[in-house]
Order: sequence, then structure tokens, then C-alpha cells
Amino acid sequence: MNAKASLRAVVIVAIGFVVWTILNRLVFDPQFAAFLAHKTDLARPLRLTAWLRVLDVHIAFACLALLAGALNFAGRPPSERRTRHRAAGYLYLASVLIVVATSGYMAPYATGGRAVSMAFNLLNMLWIAVTLAALVTIRRKQVDRHRRWMIRSYAFCFTNLSIHLIETVLTRTFGMPYKTAYAVSVYVTILLLAAIAEWVVRRTVPNRQRTETSALH
Repeated sequence: MNAKASLRAVVIVAIGFVVWTILNRLVFDPQFAAFLAHKTDLARPLRLTAWLRVLDVHIAFACLALLAGALNFAGRPPSERRTRHRAAGYLYLASVLIVVATSGYMAPYATGGRAVSMAFNLLNMLWIAVTLAALVTIRRKQVDRHRRWMIRSYAFCFTNLSIHLIETVLTRTFGMPYKTAYAVSVYVTILLLAAIAEWVVRRTVPNRQRTETSALH
């Protein structure tokens, strides 16, 4: 599969996941009863109304981040649509910051306890770091570096999808208890998405400095 086909596939997955997320929130399980049923023995009481409102904000901006990122990766080169690219980029940045902030609120209530809360907090710090690196590099006109950091950042937009896919495999195929499967899925997701991003970076974005150095030798 070439780079363009891969990008189209990512866009299709992103749009499909956004549609499924909205349907799940509004139609299939509007109170998240199935997910909340696993949140037992929490370190602090869950204020359901506030938690659901924060979750709504979290979901809305996670979807915006997915779509804004997909728009910029799948469209024509930025030089042909610079204004739209910049606007989508800033929308993506703002969305990531809001997703991280709301995730920070929900982390103490994470299924699986403190170990999972720590993993989500680690992910939040990592996601902010790579996203800000993308912003800094484009301000310095380092287009290739910007693209590499954006790929690393965008990979984490698929965190929820990856967690639930892995958790489903672990519970339904291997019979692992839900809490254990969820905790394992969170840690595996962080490593897996980071690894996939690096693989994509090496295959699709040229390292001009490395290429020039090789040519000299």
C-alpha cells in the first residue's frame, strides 16, 4: 500500500470511529452504563453528572482532533492551501489541549486504578510534548520535522480505539478479566501507537539531513 492509499485508509478509519463514537454516546449507551459498570472500588467518589459533562467535552474535541488531523494529512500539499492548513492545525492543537485537560480530570477515575491513571497522565504529557514540538518546528519553517512530529502526535488520536480493540481481544479471546485487560490495553496502546508512528515517519517523511550525509560518503 502506497503512502496516499495509507492516508486514505487512516481518514476512513478516523471518520468511521467518529461516527461510531457519536452513535455510542447518543444512541447505543447515552449514560455509558456498560463502561461505568466496571468502575468499582474507586479511590474517590464519582460525581456522575460532572463526569458525564466532562466526558462530553472530551469526546467532542477528540473527534475534532481526529477530523482536523485527517483533513491536513489527506489534502493537497500545504503550499496549495496554506490558510486552511494553518486553521485546521490550530484547531487540532486547541482540541488536543482540551482533550488532555479533560483526560486529566477523568484520570483519577480510570478503570484499573492508580496504575492506569498514571499511564493516562504519562500519555497526556507525551502527547502535549510531541504536539508542541510540531508547532515549534513549523514556526521555524522546518516542514519535514513538523510533519514527523505531527504524525507522532496524530497517532495518539487513536488511543481510545486501540484500547478498546486490544481490551476486546484480551477479554473475549483470552478470557482475561475486564479490569486487567483494560489496564494492559492502556500500556500496550501507548507503546504500540508510538511504535507505529515511528514506522510511518521512517517510511513516509524523508530525513534530508541523513540523505545528504549519506550522499557525501
